[in-house]
Amino acid sequence: MSTGTDATDATRVAEAARRVIAEHDPRSVPQREFLGACFAAGLSWVHFPEGLGGLGVSRGLQAVADEILQGAGGPVPFYVNPIGYGMAAPTVREHAQSAGLAREWLRPLATGEHIWCQLFSEPGAGSDLAGLATSAVRDGNDWVINGQKVWTSLAHRSRWALLLARTDPDQPKHKGLSYFVLDMHAPGVQTRPLRQMTGQAEFNEVYLSDARIPDAHRLGAVGDGWRVAMTTLMNERSAIGGGSSVRGTGTIADAVALWAQRPDRHTPVLRDRLAALWTRAEAHRLTGERARRSATAGSPGPEGSISKLVSAELNQHVYEFCMELLGPEATLYGSYAVSENGRDADRRGPVQQRFLRSRANTIEGGTSEVLRNILGERVLGLPGDLRADANRPWREVPRG
Repeated sequence: MSTGTDATDATRVAEAARRVIAEHDPRSVPQREFLGACFAAGLSWVHFPEGLGGLGVSRGLQAVADEILQGAGGPVPFYVNPIGYGMAAPTVREHAQSAGLAREWLRPLATGEHIWCQLFSEPGAGSDLAGLATSAVRDGNDWVINGQKVWTSLAHRSRWALLLARTDPDQPKHKGLSYFVLDMHAPGVQTRPLRQMTGQAEFNEVYLSDARIPDAHRLGAVGDGWRVAMTTLMNERSAIGGGSSVRGTGTIADAVALWAQRPDRHTPVLRDRLAALWTRAEAHRLTGERARRSATAGSPGPEGSISKLVSAELNQHVYEFCMELLGPEATLYGSYAVSENGRDADRRGPVQQRFLRSRANTIEGGTSEVLRNILGERVLGLPGDLRADANRPWREVPRG
């Protein structure tokens, strides 16, 4: 640590984590109880304010807490509630209208009692998120929502959703948006599963027909939805690309395990490929660890897109290697039956299933093409794309 204050905070975090382990052994207590104890101790997001699941210390000290909690057998919270932990929590903390409402949402989010999803993408506005058409019209103290969202992970299991909607079609597309928290159990919210090539139905279409949201559940000011969405997206890319802090874990562990299981398939060429993949995975892990430990309490910036871009393409290359190692066996697939575990079923299923699931990595959380644009424009300072519709009212922009 660079300062005495940092060292004191690190000690405080470590002591809190050891206290949680001593009083709530994750190997014997229910998962929700353990995660609730972490929230109460300020270890869910250590950089959040006290009372909201944090201790008000540097974001980089989360690694200190996670090493102790997960080293003792505690769950990885991101796997319990990925959109909740990685995207909803920082957005709610920063933009909720009151600390009381933020606390009301954050604790059940932290325990996994309430799963969250993200209603951003639409059939007519995929990578062009700001072009979305879902409308939010003010009616007294409520907003009435109409539209359709797509590719919504975990919508079928979610209690709450982050929603970006258009509140002023006469403004340019980035300026006429507002941001809300939607009750997924409210009247007018319909979820339909989308079957994937893995056989799972992790993604969904969501139809919104006169669904109502109280104005108290608006995040940020009316018309300021794009800025709030950037909080979500920067945290999303940082969370997805964050990877593991433990050497040799993550997707590369699948390739190493398969290599050990199949000595009959070893060749010098495949050995070289595995060594190169392991080196890339380790470089990515160390880069992520450095970024985590140097992070401040602020929101992630566009640099988080680097980690997401690298991890998505690395995952695909790892599982492509696995398929080549298996040879003809790679074409065998056990079952396309839908599991209630959704993404967990893909992550823990046969390596063939994980290979198919990895094809989505370069699409979800921002396509690799969009991420390269972000890095070029916002990190390297290169000229941006020409945007002919930048200053035109949204309703005048041709669609379809």
